[in-house]
Amino acid sequence: MTTDQPVHPHSTSPSPSSVRERIATTLERARARSTLLTDAVDEGDLVAQHSPLMSPLVWDLAHIGNQEELWLVRDVGGREPLRADIDELYDAFQHPRATRPRLPLLGPREARDYVRVVRDKTLDVLDATPLEGAPLIEGGFAFGMIAQHEQQHDETMLATHQLRRGEPVLADPEPPRARADATGRVVVTAGPCEIGTDHEPWALDNERPAHTMWIDEFAIARAPVTCGEYVEFIADGGYERPALWSSEGWQYRQDASLAAPLFWRREGEQWWRRRFGRDEPVPVDEPVMHVCFHEAEAFARWAGARLPTEHEWEKAARFDPATGRSRRYPWGDANPTAEHANLGQRHVRPAPVGAYPAGASPLGVQQLIGDVWEWTSSHFLPYPGFRFFPYAEYSEVFFGPDHRVLRGGSFGTDEVAIRGTFRNWDYPIRRQIFAGLRLAWDTGSAGPR
Repeated sequence: MTTDQPVHPHSTSPSPSSVRERIATTLERARARSTLLTDAVDEGDLVAQHSPLMSPLVWDLAHIGNQEELWLVRDVGGREPLRADIDELYDAFQHPRATRPRLPLLGPREARDYVRVVRDKTLDVLDATPLEGAPLIEGGFAFGMIAQHEQQHDETMLATHQLRRGEPVLADPEPPRARADATGRVVVTAGPCEIGTDHEPWALDNERPAHTMWIDEFAIARAPVTCGEYVEFIADGGYERPALWSSEGWQYRQDASLAAPLFWRREGEQWWRRRFGRDEPVPVDEPVMHVCFHEAEAFARWAGARLPTEHEWEKAARFDPATGRSRRYPWGDANPTAEHANLGQRHVRPAPVGAYPAGASPLGVQQLIGDVWEWTSSHFLPYPGFRFFPYAEYSEVFFGPDHRVLRGGSFGTDEVAIRGTFRNWDYPIRRQIFAGLRLAWDTGSAGPR
């Protein structure tokens, strides 16, 4: 269990000592995972590029350390640079992923030594920093930002592991079995709802500020779309019917020769998938994953539904009709546990639908957090009153029609990097990410305004 404290409008502020403990624990959890993902393979796999969509694992590791040095050691701590000579090499905006293997990168041993020294200095800075006053350090924000950054790269490295060829190297404990019915849909009545947050101390700039939105009545599925349901879409010619696809989506389907989710193949009457080096029959009761936005949109149209907007998703996940308040998570304000959600690479697969009844929202919507990221219909845009912090390149440069929003996290997302307000975004053609979908429907009722 972590030492995280619930943060919401009615809570008291945690003590500085508890914040320091939370920071140290969260940083250590992230580093343990980075170490696991890089120690699991040999040096050849660390320096190889397993897909032009991804960096070599050794680049991710050194990049994690470089960002920690820039923000915590140099900026917050005011310390002298350790390796200013590598800043340009590990600037993600300077070098696209496809070209990073050609850079004079730190080797595996150098990268490991570098991140270790940086972490030692970070912990010294943590001990000496007051954690109040300047916005960057208030509530430990900069430390939380870096912990989230490392965990986000850990999820990216996990996706690289899925793309690598070879024998399994990651532990594969079974997720819990289904324990509750998750079929059908629920109606979310029309009304105002708080979207975003002003209270979560480690929330990122695109989650802010909190603002009230009127959301018309809609219905939403109680669970994500399963692999079994997706097999029915394929069998009904879903990939062969242009009317189910947008013009952009149909063009991409043709150009990329899409015929099934990424990593799926068919042998006779059986669909198989490759998952972290394991070949296995497609499990019909798990949420489907490795589908792009265009595939998700086509499936929704085939099912007589649509994708939810990100604001609909957030209302379904956070709104408590009994109090009229938006929660931190579907189940309340308490931090996630193993009973609430499939997070943190505890399992390297989604759990069957119905496996986490304790994580349901007040309306009975299940598995909104963890398992698979869920595509929404929304473009990634700023909230009213948005101000970038602490740098424009985190969110602002990505706003616009090129990216679609995903919500909810996956089995590869750590708890520090997900909450009911968290917004992920990606290109609508991306399939290597752990993304699936959930259906929504119009009900024709706008309600009284």
